[in-house]
Amino acid sequence: MVKRRAETMEENRIKLIAAARKAFAEKGYAGASMDELTADAGLTRGALYHNFGDKRGLLAAVVDQIDSEMAARAQQIGARAGDDWQGLLDEGAAYIEMALDPEVQRIVLLDGPAVLGDPSQWPSQSGCLQATKQIVARLTAQGILKPVDAEAAARLLNGIALNAALWIAASDHPQDVLPKAIEAFHALAAGLLVKTI
Repeated sequence: MVKRRAETMEENRIKLIAAARKAFAEKGYAGASMDELTADAGLTRGALYHNFGDKRGLLAAVVDQIDSEMAARAQQIGARAGDDWQGLLDEGAAYIEMALDPEVQRIVLLDGPAVLGDPSQWPSQSGCLQATKQIVARLTAQGILKPVDAEAAARLLNGIALNAALWIAASDHPQDVLPKAIEAFHALAAGLLVKTI
């Protein structure tokens, strides 16, 4: 049976993203060779350019994949908390803690911003923002949070978690920075509470 062109293209995208993820994690964006990367995927540079435009486009696809996985993991952790407030805190702390993962550090938190610009503008961050906005709106409706604009509060909470993760990734002592970052995240988030829980 002859494969449809769309199936082949999707398989090539998957292979290239997997090879790039490995190469970027091991060697960093600057050190990853496009020739080695495409050879590892069993494809040509032409396939890379056709699917992603260039190396930067490939990095954007890898960052999107990892960042989406991070958001899903954090949301799962938050969902296990049992209530929206604790879930919000747990989700933020989980996202911050993922900055200890070497792959996340190198690709998403160091190379990603250096090459792709402001992480808050990445498409994958939009989903995180909407999920946080919904939780904030529910907590406000329940009278747990002060009546502030849900989008403003969600943007600031996500910004705190993102900047804490960036701080950890750039630190010479990430394990020492982690508890400080989580404690500050909790304290700043608690400022939105109507009263202490």
